[in-house]
Amino acid sequence: MRFASLGSGSEGNGLVVQAGNTSLLLDCGFGLADTARRLQRLNLAPEDVDGIVVTHEHDDHVGGVARFARKHEIPVYLTHGTLMATGVSRFDGVVLNIIDSHCVLPVGDVQLRPFPVPHDAREPAQFVFSDGDKSLGVLTDAGVSTSHIEAMLSGVDALVLECNHDLDLLMNSAYPYTLKQRISGRLGHLDNRTASGLLAALPQAKQRLQHVIAAHLSKQNNTPALARRALAEALGCEDTWIGVATQNEGFGWREIA
Repeated sequence: MRFASLGSGSEGNGLVVQAGNTSLLLDCGFGLADTARRLQRLNLAPEDVDGIVVTHEHDDHVGGVARFARKHEIPVYLTHGTLMATGVSRFDGVVLNIIDSHCVLPVGDVQLRPFPVPHDAREPAQFVFSDGDKSLGVLTDAGVSTSHIEAMLSGVDALVLECNHDLDLLMNSAYPYTLKQRISGRLGHLDNRTASGLLAALPQAKQRLQHVIAAHLSKQNNTPALARRALAEALGCEDTWIGVATQNEGFGWREIA
């Protein structure tokens, strides 16, 4: 099992997960040509994608989904709330699969385990991907951690975790007060400190996790160094062991052994 990022941040998101003969794309916030170019960087072609899984309706996650799925005849998996918020007509000509955010769903060789998260969207979900043996947890676009989130992420072998902002940088930024409140609020985005606390709360994380990637970093209100430091403190590891998903490059293939 392996995974890689097409890019991560407010300008577009996409994560590829492969297990067995199945390749899934989690979100697609890029245009047609840009998505194909980013896939090519990972030695993938659009026809290699077996399905697109959508977390929620915000444009940096769903903006390119319908066009890419329609052009390349790729089925899409999303919650009913996400479909309604995005607009049914937007997916004309696309094979849609409505998922329940509390039910496990097999997609080819991948077992998809969705879970609901607090975010300012209609029915947002995040996911654990498994090949039946190893698993990857993904958590971005959540305002706070919950006991259910921590239960879902317990025991994963790799984790892509939102470190959207440093709270001090955000609060001292030029952002309007209302935007600061939305980003830092319960339905906003995880800051470094909260992400670190979530990671520290996962049982056996130090022993089990093979990869930890900080994702969805704000260009204005965070830095890779701050995000790495926060997650490294939770695991008691070197900062350099923590990976970072960037907006332009994402990150290359990571194997889960």
